[in-house]
Amino acid sequence: MLATIRRTATEDRLPEATPWRRCSACKKPIALGAVYWACNVSTCNQKRTALCFCSVSCWEVHLPGANHREAWAVEKRAPTTPGPDDAPAFAPPRQPERRLVRPAAPPPPEKVPREVLIVASRLKEYVRARVGYNTSDRVLEPLSDIVRRIVDEAIENARRDGRMTVLDRDLPEG
Repeated sequence: MLATIRRTATEDRLPEATPWRRCSACKKPIALGAVYWACNVSTCNQKRTALCFCSVSCWEVHLPGANHREAWAVEKRAPTTPGPDDAPAFAPPRQPERRLVRPAAPPPPEKVPREVLIVASRLKEYVRARVGYNTSDRVLEPLSDIVRRIVDEAIENARRDGRMTVLDRDLPEG
């Protein structure tokens, strides 16, 4: 068994002119009819994933990111003729598609929720711990309005940068 696993994939490869797929780790071509290795874990063998490796060492490369509890490499042989489901290993170069992306229109103002954005218990806890004062519930609405103004400015900064995600750097200074 160990002799089978230690054997390199290049022994059983056909000439490089007949690629079947590429190794999922090193991207070397795996020829039609050549020996390759697959992971025994079912999530690595689904049609969409279909991981295949040219050697056991390439199979070992995928283990740290895969988080398998128990896994081993299974020796397999590539088909001798390309099937209808097999995508070509080397697709001819295509011209890149030009896609025009429009920025998302801002939502109408009447549909924006006007709920309180501040967690009352956390705010009251903070004020009590900081200075020992009590906090009125009437403080929450004006604080929520301040947060809305700051977030609206951050949204504009993200939009100006062409992003759809508001980051910490979008928040105004001060």
